[in-house]
Amino acid sequence: MSGAQKYIQKDLHCSDTQIEILVGILNLYSLVGSAAAGRTSDWIGRRYTIVLAGAIFFLGAILMGFATNYAFLMVGRFVAGIGVGYALMIAPVYTTEISPASARGFLSSFPDFFINVGILLGYVSNYAFSKLPTHLGWRFMLGFGAIPSIFLALGVLGMPESPRWLVMQGRLGDAKNVLDKTSDNLEESKLQLTDIKEAAGIPKDNDDEIVQVVNQSHGEGIWKELFIHPTPTVRHILMVTAGLHFFQQGSGIDAVVLYSPRIFEKAGIIKDTPQLLATIGVGFVKTMFILMATFLIDRIGRRPLLLTSIAGMSVSLMLLGFALTIIDHSDHKITWAIALCIAAVLSYVACFSIGMGPVTWVYSSEIFPLRLRAQGCSMGVALNRMVSGAVGMTFISLYKAITIGGAFFFYACVALVGFVLFYTLFPETQGKNLEEVEQLFGTFFKWRSRQVELNRKKKVVQK
Repeated sequence: MSGAQKYIQKDLHCSDTQIEILVGILNLYSLVGSAAAGRTSDWIGRRYTIVLAGAIFFLGAILMGFATNYAFLMVGRFVAGIGVGYALMIAPVYTTEISPASARGFLSSFPDFFINVGILLGYVSNYAFSKLPTHLGWRFMLGFGAIPSIFLALGVLGMPESPRWLVMQGRLGDAKNVLDKTSDNLEESKLQLTDIKEAAGIPKDNDDEIVQVVNQSHGEGIWKELFIHPTPTVRHILMVTAGLHFFQQGSGIDAVVLYSPRIFEKAGIIKDTPQLLATIGVGFVKTMFILMATFLIDRIGRRPLLLTSIAGMSVSLMLLGFALTIIDHSDHKITWAIALCIAAVLSYVACFSIGMGPVTWVYSSEIFPLRLRAQGCSMGVALNRMVSGAVGMTFISLYKAITIGGAFFFYACVALVGFVLFYTLFPETQGKNLEEVEQLFGTFFKWRSRQVELNRKKKVVQK
């Protein structure tokens, strides 16, 4: 949509307001998918929910590609948005639940990495299809998204189901087989199965292939436990999850990614082809730094990457705001300010991708207790999409009201508030299995003393 919006505006004669609604509305439509994904994944399983997400997105891309007017295009965005909501919720949950603790961060970062590979391919296809006649080019740009969804749905069918979902269904034999294949060793597999059974309320000494489980995840009890009568642990987890998703999007990433051609135009890059090539550069940097993050997240930890990331984003946004303000108040071309704009945009997406992008999905999918994970993660995705939609649908209006430089100064202030929250409230989860992670929460600002206490107890048990 980043590259297609200019051609849609020319072909369908849309106003700026219609374009910003079209760009941002997909995120609000995705609320439907993210709200339904938790219940769906508990019902049919994590794996088939991913297949369903791929099928819905395929249909949405086809509808957008064949759209004949603005209303038809909005219908396609609605269907695609539901698929996006499903995928954003279920992909990190599935990879988190199936990964061994030693590589969970690495593997759980893959959905975010491949999302950005898709965005990069979208930028490249935008450039390629921009050579077509206007009425065809943007339709190919949007319809091209149907192809990856086919490979997603078919590929997932060959993968195992989440062992934690299998235990929730009482299928202990199937869960053991999956854990034996995905754990680092058989001893770890056995320990994990014991922890998962305990979390699901199954006696540790019950080794039957199939057992009866009292399933609470389809009723209202889960939502009551999350929002009406949360324990201190759940309340802390909710605060952390909400903070991650709010500040990931509230710090302006969609303004930069979705409107990068407009930003480069404001910076003085007027022609379409250089704008699209600069946008491809943004996608390339974003993808490479997410790839780097996948290798660092289990070595360095979640907190260092997250704090470094959002601090770098704040500085980059301030530099971008400064450079755009200089250009806005000048009546001639200022080469150094244009170069600073491009460097600041690339620096911003690099900093976002090294931490804030992947860590949000990894961290929020690993901190919820098993019984609350699907619905808790769907709540996080819903908030993420609401803020993303608000940013996408207001960016043009915002920069017209307070100047484009002022808009990025505003996003920089939001990022600084996020840094303070992350520094004070976020425990490190590196190297801990999913059942251990829950114990880190509940003390809010005193989490460091809880972490020291848990590490000491673990050493005593190991001795």
